[in-house]
Parts: sequence; C-alpha cells; structure tokens
Amino acid sequence: MKAITLLMGLITLSFGAVTTGIVLDKQTQEPIVNAIVISNNKEYRTDSNGTFRIPQSKYIGVRAVGYNRKFYKTGGKMYLESFTPKAIYLSSFGATSTKIMGNAKELLRTTELNALVIDVKMDRGQIAFKTANPTANAIGAQDIVLFKDMKKFVADLHKEGVYVIARIVSFKDTPYVTAHPDMGVRTTDGSLFKDKEGLYWIDASRKEPREYILSIAAEAASAGFDEVQFDYVRFPDRKGVKFSVENTQAERVKAISGFLEAARSKLTPYNVFISADIFGYVSWHNADIEIGQRVDALSPYVDYLSPMLYPSGFNAGIPGYRNPVEANYEIVKLSLDKALEKSGTSPLAYRPWLQAFRDYAFDRRIYGAKEIREQIKASEDFGSCGWILWNPRNVYSSQGLILYKNNNASEMSRIDPPKSEKPAS
Repeated sequence: MKAITLLMGLITLSFGAVTTGIVLDKQTQEPIVNAIVISNNKEYRTDSNGTFRIPQSKYIGVRAVGYNRKFYKTGGKMYLESFTPKAIYLSSFGATSTKIMGNAKELLRTTELNALVIDVKMDRGQIAFKTANPTANAIGAQDIVLFKDMKKFVADLHKEGVYVIARIVSFKDTPYVTAHPDMGVRTTDGSLFKDKEGLYWIDASRKEPREYILSIAAEAASAGFDEVQFDYVRFPDRKGVKFSVENTQAERVKAISGFLEAARSKLTPYNVFISADIFGYVSWHNADIEIGQRVDALSPYVDYLSPMLYPSGFNAGIPGYRNPVEANYEIVKLSLDKALEKSGTSPLAYRPWLQAFRDYAFDRRIYGAKEIREQIKASEDFGSCGWILWNPRNVYSSQGLILYKNNNASEMSRIDPPKSEKPAS
C-alpha cells in the first residue's frame, strides 16, 4: 500500500513539473514548426503542430529561424514575430567611434538596415569589453578595452530597435598562441605557423582552447546580444601545416563541427541565435576545401550559416561565370542554391555576407548602388533570412539600400532607388 501511494505521488510530481504550450506566428496566428524552446538549460523543439511539452522552469526561451527570440515565464500560447536582419559590419573601433557609429545609426534610421554586426573578440585576439575571464587578462587580450559598458551599449541599440550580433573571431588568436605555443598551428618543420598578416592561429583540433573562446561568447550572450556569430571558425587555408591530429578531411571537419556543437551547448541557457561564417567556395564543394568547413556537417549546430559571397573573393569564378564582378547576382544566388542542396535545410537558415568594398581582384570597380543591389536581390530571391554588408573600413552609404521617407518606424514607407541604381532585370 505504501509503495502504491509513493508511486502515485511520484506520478503527480512528474505531471506537475511539466509545462506545455504552443508557439505561434504573431501575425498569421499559424503554428511554428521546429521552433526552439529552452527550459532548464536544455533545448527542445516544437512538433508539427507547433506544440511542446517540457520540464517546468522559471523562464522559457523561445526562438525560430526567420523570427525574433522571446522569454516567457509560463507556458500556453507563445508568439514570435517574423524578423529579417539586414546588417552592416562595424569593428570595435568603428562601433566606439562617434563619427562612424553616428553614420551607422543614421542609416539605421533612414534605410532598410535594422541590424549591426559588432566585433567582440577581434581579429588580433583582443577582447573589446572588460571580461571576467582570467585567461584574457593573463595573455594580454585586454590591452585595449573599447567598450566600457557592453550591456548598456547593447541595451541602447535595442531601444532603437536594432538587432545586435556579436562577432567572435575564433581560431585566429596571436595573444593566446603566444602564451600557449603548444596550442598553435605549426608548419611541417615544427615552427609556429604565421599567416600573411603575421598572426598566429589556434589549432582547432585542440579541445583545451575551446572553453576560453566560448566563455567570451557566453559573456556576449549575457550582455544581451541577439546572436553570436563565429568567424574564422576553420583551419588556415594553407598548405604545409600540422595539427594535433592527422591533417585529413575527416579530422578537420570533426574538429570544426565539434567546436560548434560545444558552442551550441555552452550558449543554450541564453536562448541566443548562433551563426557561423564560411568561405564562399564551400557552397560549391562536397569536400571541406582543406579548412574543415562543410555545409552539411556544420548546419546542424547553428541557426544561421553566413557564407562570405564577395564576388571579388571568387578568384576562379563559378561555372558559367568566369568574371565574378560582372555577375554579382549569379555569384550570390547560385552559391546559396548550392549550399542549400548540401544542407537540406531552409533558405531561412542562411544569411550571406555581401560585398560593399572596392574590388581588389579584377577591374578595381567601386561597389556602388548597382553592385550592392544586385547582391541583395539575389539573397532575397533565394529567400535568405537577411544579409550583411562588409566593408573593412566601416564606410557605408545609402547606395543600393531601400530608403525611408521619415524616421518614424511605425509610418515608414519605402522609396525605390533611382532607376539608374536598379539592377538590370
């Protein structure tokens, strides 16, 4: 009798600790299939009816590709709003420059732009905000702290309706390798590998440095960033380098996908979107092009893949288009099509990087309204969840962007670019 009573009590406790609900599109009221639901630091998915059943927790995080993210205290009906980030990149120096940030905010107010990609862990290994990570301080990664209050910086952008993405340069890290040379990529003669910029790279097959990189990503998520984007999440694209494992495709892909799997686990409690930057030519190859990036292997661990589809970077062109800067639309559209074939996911799981800088590889043309709009049109025709413009100098204008008549977000009406700026149909 006591055993039956105890069993009934356990059943009651089990059912009492369960939360059920449904995730709906706020505008259409339709259920969102495969939405991510976070409970007690674990990830669950909605079913074909948009419903879920999860362990009860204090807060429930909800997000889905093509939508925003939300936090709820109870179950029941949960609503997400569709959202398409249209972003520009700013370095940490640009984001903390009154002039450059002022220009970016003006574009955010007056054009279709609604998002920013901001460096958090920079190209040379510096951490742009004051971090609690003891390793960063020990290796000199805090010599330049540009953001005095990262949480306030992000919160202020949120007040202006800006979607904010934290860029984490992952395995290119001179301070870390200088302090821990046994963790660096090496050449075949045993010396530490340096790239063309004279910078060291962490050996991505080493698991020891992961916690350092991911702790910085977690701090960015804690500061309120909507998305954490991993860049340089690869091995260096050079011959004659050595790693802690055999330099084979299987080992390289295992290392990079393993890192992103660990990243997803580390960031789960924050209900933050996760993205990864990949080489443009990765879309066209079944192999990893010797850097550990393969679309089918990486896509399960991120919300968004961001192929870098700068036409100037396609030095050999693509089939049927030998001059990439004369085929901006085709470079972007066909590359995304190829990537989708390999991932078997959804166009919404992609957000490409587009070129907003002068060509350096072919005819030195300036990428103005026509070239930028051609790339954007290709991305939108594909159906990607937005796009990101890259200019390493952080110099952007309204060229190629849809303009708004006024700054009132609730009354924004679109103005088409002048006919001379429209791409040829």
